[in-house]
Amino acid sequence: MADSDLASIWVYLSTSPLLGLTITLMAYSIAYRLYIYANANPLLHPVVTAVALLITFLLLTDTSYSAYFEGAQFVHFLLGPATVALAIPLYQQSAKLKKLWLPLLISLISGVTTGVLSAVGLAQLMGASLQTQLSLAPKSVTTPVAMGISEQIGGLPSLTAILVVVTGILGAIIGTRVFALMRITDDSVKGFAMGMAAHGIGTARAFQISEEMGAFSGLAMALSALATALMLPWLLSIIGVLS
Repeated sequence: MADSDLASIWVYLSTSPLLGLTITLMAYSIAYRLYIYANANPLLHPVVTAVALLITFLLLTDTSYSAYFEGAQFVHFLLGPATVALAIPLYQQSAKLKKLWLPLLISLISGVTTGVLSAVGLAQLMGASLQTQLSLAPKSVTTPVAMGISEQIGGLPSLTAILVVVTGILGAIIGTRVFALMRITDDSVKGFAMGMAAHGIGTARAFQISEEMGAFSGLAMALSALATALMLPWLLSIIGVLS
């Protein structure tokens, strides 16, 4: 393709909402190819690489985030339907789910309690401000819910959003290694743990391993969001963060 053709395409895209959509799809496509080429190395998780590529592109082209999001919002909109679609593989695991409802319930309560108290407790020990502690509390919940919870309890929704993304990326990267070290082989157990600790990004990683792991991860992601919203004020009051 001639340089003039490339220049024409850039001029068109730079003034169109299609810019955000186009570079998002291109970044993820490149990131996924690198991930496959590296034999699915978790350090090259597509989400991590794609985010790095997008940040680099925006900085090099001096493109504002608002201009980028005009097109990227189309991908953002699909998060809702994609989340609802998680019910399909979960339904296919309904027989196993009926047998495991009690262990899953205990795991849910224990996981939410441990996740909140460990994050806030460590923040207290390190001298973080009250607002930072409150922003950390819902870090293991999917972004829209976490931001809503953070705003209600007095945290910073923008900070919470960043912490949620970082938590999800770290969970997706190291989660499988932790399971291997602990010799956990049951995909339903691994999936539920991944969904509770790393929400949507962890669930995407779980589906790359197996449909069963992805189904239970999606279940954990949804249930942990509900449980956190209900339990968080009570947990924070126990450790004196909320009166």
